Amino acid sequence: MSESVATLRELLQQRFGARLGDFSEHAGALRVDVSLAAWVEVARALRDEAAFRFEQAIDLCVVDYLSYGEAEWDTGNVSNEGFSRGVEGEGAGRFNWADRPAAAHISNRFAVVVQLLSISNNQRLRLRCFAPDDGLPVVPTLVDVWRGLNWFEREAFDLFGVLFEGHPDLRRILTDYGFVGHPFRKDFPLVGNVEVRYDEARRRVVYEPVSIEPRVGVPRTVRDDARLEQAAAESAARAAR
Repeated sequence: MSESVATLRELLQQRFGARLGDFSEHAGALRVDVSLAAWVEVARALRDEAAFRFEQAIDLCVVDYLSYGEAEWDTGNVSNEGFSRGVEGEGAGRFNWADRPAAAHISNRFAVVVQLLSISNNQRLRLRCFAPDDGLPVVPTLVDVWRGLNWFEREAFDLFGVLFEGHPDLRRILTDYGFVGHPFRKDFPLVGNVEVRYDEARRRVVYEPVSIEPRVGVPRTVRDDARLEQAAAESAARAAR
């Protein structure tokens, strides 16, 4: 951890204490978890206090931790022909809703992440706050702290279904009117819920159930990597010819 990041971490711990959770560093920037109850309070202090002075919120997004840490790829016990190293068809977006997996290795499914920049102190900081209810994820809005997050929060609501309590105009911003669901959720069907077409008889666009059958279309990838059993098997087969 760099000296500047370590100093910022120490300042944050001294100022906010138990209102902050885990810390981590990535690409020279510090990431810290903030409790839901202190989300707005911590954000306002980070903007206003001279020790931090994070004047600018660069971005806000949502992370869906459903099936986090799981992989469909079979790279250990596979054959050396055809499309054998594919996916199992059990990943998010390809399972029945009743059999949906739980978020692995994490207590809550949805997290709001804000990227901050301090021009005054030449620092970057990433804040993360988990929504406590996976069924109805709600996090307080930060529009009153950084007005530029208005459309970012609308986008996060539209695509992930996270409600930002206190937002002045929380409407969909990217999907069409009457769109069903939130397309960036990992359990959203990969083929969607409805399809549209122009009906010549009715002379208008009509919405209908999706007619496409979900399928897995992952091609086999050849890698010259001795750590993979398939690569070793292919090398042996070529040598035996």
